[in-house]
Amino acid sequence: MISCGEPSGDLYAGALVRELRQQAPGTRVFGLGGARLREAGGELVGDFRPLSVTGLTEALKVLPHSYAMYRRLVTAARERRPDVLVAIDFPDFNFRLAAAVRRLGIPIVYYISPQLWAWRSGRMKTMKRLVDRVLVIFPFEEELYRREGMDVQFVGHPLVELVVPTGPRDVFLRGLGLDPSAPIVALLPGSRANELHRILPTLAQAVPLIAARVPGAQFVVAGAPNLAPRQYSALALAAPIAPVLVHARTDDVLDAADVVVTASGTATVQAALHGKPMVIVYRVSPLSYRLGKPFVRVSTYGMVNLIAGRRIVPELIQDDFTPTSVAQEAVRLLTDRRLAEETRVALVEVKSRLGGPGASARAAAAILDVAGRAQVT
Repeated sequence: MISCGEPSGDLYAGALVRELRQQAPGTRVFGLGGARLREAGGELVGDFRPLSVTGLTEALKVLPHSYAMYRRLVTAARERRPDVLVAIDFPDFNFRLAAAVRRLGIPIVYYISPQLWAWRSGRMKTMKRLVDRVLVIFPFEEELYRREGMDVQFVGHPLVELVVPTGPRDVFLRGLGLDPSAPIVALLPGSRANELHRILPTLAQAVPLIAARVPGAQFVVAGAPNLAPRQYSALALAAPIAPVLVHARTDDVLDAADVVVTASGTATVQAALHGKPMVIVYRVSPLSYRLGKPFVRVSTYGMVNLIAGRRIVPELIQDDFTPTSVAQEAVRLLTDRRLAEETRVALVEVKSRLGGPGASARAAAAILDVAGRAQVT
């Protein structure tokens, strides 16, 4: 049984299921996920899309959907008795689900563990009580969990082998009607509807400001596969510039970019693996920000900076995230060749810390080990 509640988790779940079925033919998988999990052969008991939001106040709006999904999954676990539950990130939902599944005597593996070291560290006790094994994707996480006496394994980041463009850069750009020799700015406004609502308008307003200072600059928006094109209507705010919207081809967009402006999250790691200088942005509701800030234990938000252990790319969070500040940072990276090169060198170091290819295969082997041990006992 798998439970993932967001697009990145669905991507990892799909890769994981393919490895599980490769290593243990006949393995059956069901649970909460999306198109990637289903395409890999998993049976969807529920679709994550109605649950996928960020922010504390935003989460309140989807509580009825969350509770209904929780009940459906617990019923499925009780009736079908999986050998193991694999929880993939999405901690607020998965902790509650794991507690119910644990009472059924089903072992639990947490893959893509929640960032307890960054905020709400008190949840570590919950992890220790509920989880049989933790599979972490960042090297510094392993020692944190081991110090707590937990069974933990660093498997590496699954994106290392998943970030592959589908074709040559020039062909991709010419297919969009763009000039491969002119500067390309990639815009990644997030993969959840509420992220798009709060982030895309500001990015769109920054576009003409960048274009005014970097003649010939072109803009490509990486559309999330789970969001409809109509949800990107705020791109009209970029007038008179017309950014090109491309759906479900984020790696092609990143491969083509000279500079990336991206919402904080998995996309920052994806951009780092492509070696692209970036500006990290984010905004939640003012109330969510005020409520959540006291629980944050890190000085930076972007995953790339956290992995590096220092701020190697700029972060524009909440009130600092304005069209003017976005344009200023993007133009610096586009026009200051030394700064751009220093950033690319730092990103190579980040990539080296994410482990080599094979993360999904290592995770699958660990999960099968826990499932097999459960069958013996």
